[in-house]
Amino acid sequence: MVETIKKLIFEQKIVILGFGREGKSTYQLLERVGGYKELAIADLNAVKDPLPEYVRCINGENYQECLNDYDIVFKSPGVVLTKELEEYSSRILSQTEVFFSHYKNQIVGITGTKGKSTTTTLLYQVLKTAGKKAVLAGNIGIPAFDMIDSIEEDSIIVFEMSSHQLEYMTAAPHIGALLNIHEEHLDHYGTMEKYVAAKERIYRNMEKEDILFCNVENLPAPGACEAQVISFPVKEELNLIIKEGNKPCISYNGKRFFVPIGEIQLVGEHNYMDIAVAYGIASLLGITDEQFRTGVTAYQPLPHRLERVGTYGGITFYDDSISTICDTTMKALTSIKDANTVLIGGMDRGIHYGELIEFLSENSIAHIILMEATGKRIYEEIHKEYQNFCNPERLYLVKDLKEAVELSKKITKKGTSCVLSPAAASYGIFKNFEERGNEFKKYVKNP
Repeated sequence: MVETIKKLIFEQKIVILGFGREGKSTYQLLERVGGYKELAIADLNAVKDPLPEYVRCINGENYQECLNDYDIVFKSPGVVLTKELEEYSSRILSQTEVFFSHYKNQIVGITGTKGKSTTTTLLYQVLKTAGKKAVLAGNIGIPAFDMIDSIEEDSIIVFEMSSHQLEYMTAAPHIGALLNIHEEHLDHYGTMEKYVAAKERIYRNMEKEDILFCNVENLPAPGACEAQVISFPVKEELNLIIKEGNKPCISYNGKRFFVPIGEIQLVGEHNYMDIAVAYGIASLLGITDEQFRTGVTAYQPLPHRLERVGTYGGITFYDDSISTICDTTMKALTSIKDANTVLIGGMDRGIHYGELIEFLSENSIAHIILMEATGKRIYEEIHKEYQNFCNPERLYLVKDLKEAVELSKKITKKGTSCVLSPAAASYGIFKNFEERGNEFKKYVKNP
């Protein structure tokens, strides 16, 4: 990989676009490799890191106007280009693009609006438990370039892929998984069509030898994907069947695997589908049912994903701060059978809440606490546009998360549960959903 980078950048004028975690990772590798003609960093904010004098720093509102002055641009995923791709004379690349071009046949790439982190880390856990040489990277918080020294010829690279990483990709994984697509990130893409197009790039460049696991609702159009497509949930390919007594069974390639629900910590049918996809991929990679069972029972769920915080004052609290769309909140309330109170609201990115409002109207949840900009919008929409909303006295409008938790402690019935599942982004209020979840836990635990 180092030799690949060396050939790519030799005698080239390079600019790193965005100097967050991935941008800094790119800088460190380029400095290690050397051989470039010029190196610059372009970021909206001033670069505070100490850098050599020969590294040019470009900051401020017009920081992207320099891009065509360079041969290669290493773009960080969160940066939105101010022009269409074809308007640049420079070559727009990313860590993910270069990494996939080099390691393609070793990569399992997993994307989806929701569930990708759970599926990625679960598959990694299963492979490691089974004794495979597995490497975890990508949107999970591990820049690809940081892992190159850990990769051997027989390593399996499990890579979580965000829509931002996929947006301009011309490379593809050998095994890919498209879990689902829901309305999300419209503040970045502007339209749902552009967001969907970004997600679909996981398979656009696949070849006949590649394999795509794909939700049946998001299947490629005829001629759009050359890879072998394994659909789910589809009876003949990969399916999840919930048996009597809530016993989930995965069927794949003529095999049936019963999820050991009494031995695992993942909660809810949406997580069982994530397990099913991980099972299908693991089976392709030679993992036996016994090995998969060992891995899935050892798996520790990621924080802020229907995480049980604990029981305080007779109320059990769940942190589902990862929830930024309607679908995840609906699944959370379906999964937590004794949910008595739900906390909803956050940054308003313009997504439609009609589906969630209708669900809440029909759901038996006793208390719906609405907060922040989206909570206020939902509250107002219900009173203006949903005159038949069932029992609107269940609605409570508060300012923020702290007030929401304080109120939940007063009104939630003891012996039941309270769930934070915001159906909204955290940005502008908190640094990210992790910080929101941690603040929720702090408020819950404080008397």
